[in-house]
Amino acid sequence: MKKYEVANHEPSFLPEDSEWTLVWADEFDGTELDRTKWGFRLNFWGERFDAYTDQGIVLDGNSHVELHRTEIDGRYVSPQLQTGANSFDHLTSSRGSNPWGQDGIWPLEPLEEPKFVHRFGYYECRCKFQKEPSLMWSAFWTQSPTIGARFEPEWCGVESDIMECFHVGKATTGNIMGGYGKQFAEEGRVRYDLEETEDGWHYFGMDWRPDGYVFYCDGKEISRCSEHVSQVPQFILLTTEVEGYRSAKSEKVKLLGGGEAKKAPYEIDGEFVDDAFIVDFVRVYDRVEK
Repeated sequence: MKKYEVANHEPSFLPEDSEWTLVWADEFDGTELDRTKWGFRLNFWGERFDAYTDQGIVLDGNSHVELHRTEIDGRYVSPQLQTGANSFDHLTSSRGSNPWGQDGIWPLEPLEEPKFVHRFGYYECRCKFQKEPSLMWSAFWTQSPTIGARFEPEWCGVESDIMECFHVGKATTGNIMGGYGKQFAEEGRVRYDLEETEDGWHYFGMDWRPDGYVFYCDGKEISRCSEHVSQVPQFILLTTEVEGYRSAKSEKVKLLGGGEAKKAPYEIDGEFVDDAFIVDFVRVYDRVEK
């Protein structure tokens, strides 16, 4: 990987086979989230979802954003940041009339203009993981606004998981195609052990080309795939999710710091335990055409 200096910030590490130009970035400077770049995912399959929140975002003044697990009405909740939206982000509870005065034939609320969508290039973040993945997992990924809307994933887009962290010291990387129903499929998806770093920070990247993907962790290739490559723009997500939020079954898990908590359905059992996924930057680069 080739080191790419960024003034007053940690460098990027990019594939050596190309020259690159920075096209989008958030270094998380200051103390307030830049809402021209990020929105919140608050809904799930057309309904407001009570495990998601627009709370728990902290910019520490040292160019880091912290996504904290937090509490609402005795429940653990956590934030999801995104630069665009998917169809299941849009509420379907109210149906208004269409231009012809008809009611109820279009269930989606008006679509919002995305803050950033992009096609191809190198997508990179530098991050530190939460302490308790057994209660909250974290991810850096891209998603198509129309995933699963066509039989061909190439033309409706995919989910590219550049990094997911479900367990201490482990990560998951790779693509999901065909939506999330019976056409669900995976490609290049691997689960691997993370090598410890001196400062606890890790780099994750995805080189997305018209003919394939290569995924990286800390400058090393982790996975690649080329069977179904999205040809449509996708948006970026930095997300945390409370474990067990889709399960009706409740079980207790041991906390690293001692004590217990319920894994599902995410009620706080005993003392509230804070935790956070910390991100130093997110950057997107394009290849320089020769």
